[in-house]
Amino acid sequence: MSRRTAPRAGRWVGLAASLALALAAFAPSYVRAQDEEQEVIDTLVAMWAAIEAGDLDAYAQYLHPEFTAFGENDVYLAEGRALELRSYGDYLRRARDVHTEMHQPEVTIRGDVAWITYYWTDSGYTDGGRFTSRGKSTRIFVREDGRWLCIHGHYTAVP
Repeated sequence: MSRRTAPRAGRWVGLAASLALALAAFAPSYVRAQDEEQEVIDTLVAMWAAIEAGDLDAYAQYLHPEFTAFGENDVYLAEGRALELRSYGDYLRRARDVHTEMHQPEVTIRGDVAWITYYWTDSGYTDGGRFTSRGKSTRIFVREDGRWLCIHGHYTAVP
């Protein structure tokens, strides 16, 4: 190795070491953020799974007591977990084999508040026969006692 290439090689080693340290410092927070975003998505999927199973008690565990919603056809804001559970109870007495899919979820987290925007498609059966729908939604979650609870939902059907 000539004297001329030795310092250049040393510079590359130093640059590589600096880059490795920077990536090591950044990676844990990035991975943690991705994990938290996935937790929000998983919470919403678990909420849907509870509904699909007809398990209102399981669904209730994901709702904040102060839950509010603007439903697809609601004129007024629906307020409270109890009202949400009554509404879904009525729905589940009429619907069966309901399945919902999430598309293009985008999660943003700021401290103990997260919001997710996504498109949905769903299908199932009611007394009137088979139904399908699609739409877009925003849900807001708050982290309490290490768990994400849905505190607000806003749903818009898309023709």
